[in-house]
Amino acid sequence: MAGALPEPPTVLFAHPAYQLAASFAKRRAATPHRQVWTAADAEAHLEDADVLVLSGFWCNEWLTQAPKLKYVHVCAAGYDQYDQRAFADAGVLLANSSGVNVNAVSDHAMALLLGLTRQIHLARDRQARAEWRATISEIGRREDELDGKTLVIYGLGGIGGRLARLAGAFGMRVLGVKRDTGVRVEGVEALYPPERFTDLLAEADVVALTCPLTDETRGLIDAEALGRMKETAYLINVARGPVVDEAALVEALQSKGIAGAGLDVFDPEPLPAESPLWSLENALITPHTGGETRRYEENVVDFLCENLDRLAIGDADLVNRIV
Repeated sequence: MAGALPEPPTVLFAHPAYQLAASFAKRRAATPHRQVWTAADAEAHLEDADVLVLSGFWCNEWLTQAPKLKYVHVCAAGYDQYDQRAFADAGVLLANSSGVNVNAVSDHAMALLLGLTRQIHLARDRQARAEWRATISEIGRREDELDGKTLVIYGLGGIGGRLARLAGAFGMRVLGVKRDTGVRVEGVEALYPPERFTDLLAEADVVALTCPLTDETRGLIDAEALGRMKETAYLINVARGPVVDEAALVEALQSKGIAGAGLDVFDPEPLPAESPLWSLENALITPHTGGETRRYEENVVDFLCENLDRLAIGDADLVNRIV
């Protein structure tokens, strides 16, 4: 069987920040494992690894440098950099952690929206200046309420689906965009196929992107799409940076073509210091931290342990199996 493991397998965790081995040791202390924090250290220990758990450090050349490797677990949802054909040819299983941050990212999307509409970021700026804001006479400059507003969500997987339920709790009307419109999504009033997305923009008070990066979604929000949005509308992006044309977004924010944007992802990352987004009052920026919580490692290890148990009995039908 491709991916058959020795008992016990040797697990190598490689990540610059996540303390995956510490979480793993709470449950599988007897299973040989090692944590490394750099790509160079990961490469140095490849020859001992039966299982490799990592994300951004991966190099496809490692498939030829790890003679014992049978299973790679991606401790994130994205797996674009993994050569699936090479994995299949090498007989190495590949699975990801899709769903690991459903709660975290949907919470974060809602937080960005609330931050913008309640002007929390501006209040924080005033706090740093010890400045008490007077009551505002001009209605358009005041904080806003979400009840009754229309949210259009592009991408109704786990994150988008949970965001729809959260928005419903705030009294928002939710419209969704997904390929399969025949499967109802809780909290979504109506579903539309991707080709109808631009038709919905003029109706949206908020557009939230919770979709994967694909050829179809790359550049989805461009100057034309932004031009269709209301001047009072907000954009929330917790998907991937390239889903939005950043230059077009900067122009729309600077010209007040839209009211604001809450952004957790960028192209490129880290966001360059010279990006105009940093200084825009109507942009709320977080550094791709939407998926990070105190439970992240435990959530990844949940998937890993389930898959190790399956492999131990010869079952290669892994959770989130890709190859």
